[in-house]
Amino acid sequence: MTNSTTATASSKSATTPYRVLPWILQFLSPYKIKVVAAIVFLFIGSLAWLSLGQGVKLMVDEGFIADNASRLNEIIWLIIGITAISGTAVFCRFYLMTWLGERVSADIRLQVYQHLLSLSPGFFATQRTGEVISRFTADSTLIQSVVGSSLSMALRSVVTVAGGIVMMGFTSVKLTLLVLLAVPLVLGPVSFFGSKVRVLSRKSQDRVGDLGAYIDETLHEIHTVQAYTHEAKDRQLFTDRVEAVMHVAKGRIKYRALLISTVMFLSIAAIAFVTWVGAQDVMSGNITGGELSAFMFYAVMVAGAVATISEVFSEIQRASGAAERLLELVNTPIDIPQQALPQQLPTPVMGQLDFNQVVFAYPSDINQEVIKQLSMRIQPGERVALVGPSGAGKSTLFELMMRFYQPKSGQILLDGIDISTLSLAALRQQYALVPQESVIFAMNVFENVRYGRLDATDDEVIQACIAAKADEFITEFNEGYLTYLGERGVRLSGGQKQRIAIARAILANRPLLLLDEATSALDAVSEVKVKQALDTLMASRTTVIIAHRLATVINVDRIFVMDKGQLVASGTHSELMHSNTLYREFANLQLLMDSEPA
Repeated sequence: MTNSTTATASSKSATTPYRVLPWILQFLSPYKIKVVAAIVFLFIGSLAWLSLGQGVKLMVDEGFIADNASRLNEIIWLIIGITAISGTAVFCRFYLMTWLGERVSADIRLQVYQHLLSLSPGFFATQRTGEVISRFTADSTLIQSVVGSSLSMALRSVVTVAGGIVMMGFTSVKLTLLVLLAVPLVLGPVSFFGSKVRVLSRKSQDRVGDLGAYIDETLHEIHTVQAYTHEAKDRQLFTDRVEAVMHVAKGRIKYRALLISTVMFLSIAAIAFVTWVGAQDVMSGNITGGELSAFMFYAVMVAGAVATISEVFSEIQRASGAAERLLELVNTPIDIPQQALPQQLPTPVMGQLDFNQVVFAYPSDINQEVIKQLSMRIQPGERVALVGPSGAGKSTLFELMMRFYQPKSGQILLDGIDISTLSLAALRQQYALVPQESVIFAMNVFENVRYGRLDATDDEVIQACIAAKADEFITEFNEGYLTYLGERGVRLSGGQKQRIAIARAILANRPLLLLDEATSALDAVSEVKVKQALDTLMASRTTVIIAHRLATVINVDRIFVMDKGQLVASGTHSELMHSNTLYREFANLQLLMDSEPA
């Protein structure tokens, strides 16, 4: 269980908060009407609250001081009316902004997911699934909170500050200037502590991502964890990761607390000083008690709004760190290039494969070539087997055939056309793949088999399962073909999973078939049944088999023997038994293993 690697590390240095904000805001552009409506209601609500200051002034000067009960009643009803308008505006603004937050979060997840689906397996070979999932969940949820709540609060507070200062200016220019002198004192801590929060928020999200990756890894491999009694060690490793999250969080919390408390202290201290100056003016007759009351009402509103802005600013800085992590995923370049005008395959596809001087090394170790100057031809409709020791490059050839990776040099041709000139979809639609480790999705049987051909009818799915000898155990389930198979097919045995995968390939009905020892997980009885189905399936299509067992290769048309990324021999079983030492050792070892008692 390795430490998490950071996605697209090379792009980190290029990602800045100035790029993050426009990226988030672009998701609001399709919803301009709702954005404008939310802003309108925001202004209505803010202006209504600001007008309450004048109500306070009237209440003091024309109600209390004038001792006019009738006028006081009128002013109270006026204040209630203003409050009702403000409350209605708040409801509309809150609903619209919350909806926008949810919608933006959903759209960001869609964009990131769509981009991830276009990346090659090479990207995922260097990433931990749990860390990527963390970006989808925790990071996008932070952005949702900012757009749906924090952004609205920030805009409202900005309007309140601007409107409050204007209204204070109308009430007393002198006192307003004193308030404005305190603004730089407040902005300094906001800028300093805010930058600290953003950096620590990014680190915090990275630690949470690593934590999620570790949970995903240990729970998916729970059988191995418990079989090796590794629980105590995993608890300790998990504790270390939790404490790493907490350590970074403590720093972030400290700076947020310092930011908010400093801003509140400076704001209240400024208000207290201005109140003292204002009281002197009231006593000297320069302003009335009502004017001072109104001024203090606005001053408190402005101070509260400034405190809100400082808190929201720290939230935005925190979300900025989360957005950086999502933006890195979106900016990860697609590493399998496609031509703007791809070539078209002939109809029908015959299934001839040519490898011409192919050289390949995995991106993680570009200097270590795993395929070396390999050349071979597979004829249309031919059954061939790839044989060789572990690490010979057999599985890598499958990945190159389907363009999961790009060769360093050389060509791979399908029916005489360089596969690099084809669209990825057109190329991959020619292959049906049955991997050694069968892939079963958390769906029912119908959906799992139909994964091979989405337009297939239920009857076609059933016929494919009958051909794969899967129908006999599917019909024993209480819900038959509607049975939910669980995450990664947890309800199925290894042999049952393999037969579902074979049924999927049969249903796909594609001209090229790739089998990675497709009967390896079957018992003897099931193996006979499935081999009969595979013989029918392979009769009219080019088939390439990665073989680990002698029984698999004896009846193929040709066998390619590979070693250390090179093709060292080819021929039939009988030819290779006489001409190739490596193959003869493979065959003799298999005969010895087959002869051993169970």
